[in-house]
Amino acid sequence: MLRYLNGNQNNFLKKLNLLLKERNVLIGNKITLVKKIINDVKKNQDKAVLKYEKKFSKLKKISTKNIIFSKSEINKIINKLDPKIKKSIDLAYNRIAKFHKNQKIKSFNISDKNKNHLSYTYSPIEKIGVYVPGGIASYPSSVLMNCIPANIAGVKELFMTTPSINGNFNPAVIYAAKKCKVKKIYKVGGAQAIAAMAYGTKKIKKVNKIVGPGNQFVALAKKEVFGEVGIDMIAGPSEVTVVGDGSSNPEWLAADLIAQAEHDERSQSILISNDKKLIKKVNFNLVKQLLKLEKKRIASKSLKKFGFAIYANTNKFVKIINEIAPEHLELNIKKPQKILKKVVNAGSIFIGKYSAEAMGDYLAGPNHVLPTSGSAKFSSGLSVFDFFKRHSIIKISKTGIERLGPSVINLAKYEKLEGHANSIKIRLKKE
Repeated sequence: MLRYLNGNQNNFLKKLNLLLKERNVLIGNKITLVKKIINDVKKNQDKAVLKYEKKFSKLKKISTKNIIFSKSEINKIINKLDPKIKKSIDLAYNRIAKFHKNQKIKSFNISDKNKNHLSYTYSPIEKIGVYVPGGIASYPSSVLMNCIPANIAGVKELFMTTPSINGNFNPAVIYAAKKCKVKKIYKVGGAQAIAAMAYGTKKIKKVNKIVGPGNQFVALAKKEVFGEVGIDMIAGPSEVTVVGDGSSNPEWLAADLIAQAEHDERSQSILISNDKKLIKKVNFNLVKQLLKLEKKRIASKSLKKFGFAIYANTNKFVKIINEIAPEHLELNIKKPQKILKKVVNAGSIFIGKYSAEAMGDYLAGPNHVLPTSGSAKFSSGLSVFDFFKRHSIIKISKTGIERLGPSVINLAKYEKLEGHANSIKIRLKKE
């Protein structure tokens, strides 16, 4: 089931990198199509949005009159939701909010001996657009993880867009949006939704930043509109790296690998172990558990094409983990703390046999919007901080410019920026 790799070979990391890149290839014609959609929406606005929505989401009756959910529609959809799911969403909301409220923003002020005053302040981004996928990945958890930190940051206006699934909308997604005080929910998906939020139409509000996961078309669209608006990240398919040893339960490890694989055919599930017998047992359990899985076809393709079982000595674990830089990392081993302190590249880390990655997806508390495709080497998961702007405030005194100005003039002249130097000189002249 999982491709076997020997992590003890000298050239292993180079080989691993080549294998990891296989999954991240974006097809050229998709980029061309995305650019075409974006330009069409910029030019023709709602007319173009509706055209692509009818074509891709099969929502034939959509028009400018009903592109936004009405209050009565929202309440009607929510009434269909199982009370047990409502209760679970409420629990998840409370836990996620409690965790994110601890992400405090601290402004600071400093003064020097020349009475120059310098400070750093923060203000929330005013308008946020949240993309929530439809189809095989329509999750209320995505609403909570993207909207709650925005609420805590003090974002004034939250807008959400989500496509239909065969003409229907996920009631749990709509319930979560209402709970998160989303101002407007649009019945739009795909690259056309990203373009509409980035440039604005008569019906869809232009936002300052777009967050939320999506398929390759959505990811490419976010990449294209970046600069016109901010984005959270270019997210790839989900991934997990599970580290196991002789103390691990192979049935549980197999379940965790499948949990990630069922997201998408391009999801990646990697097992690292110093125990060849464990690897064989995990593979056996993968086959066994897949037989009963509703999304067997998706998970099987993911595991066969992009899944690996890496056999390596314990002293190789950290190097391999940091090279993979996984979105999710499970340390399901006897002494996880020894490895934990050396891991520097990972989105979210799960410690011990009971810490299933699925707990983090729903209600552990930390955010599940995490860096993928190795980007954990330079970025972090979504947080309250992503919904703030930072401002530096500088107040220079008369004494300050007299003492510091000459050095600025020296540096400006060295860089051949006479205008810069003159803006200081002119202030140093006697008034």
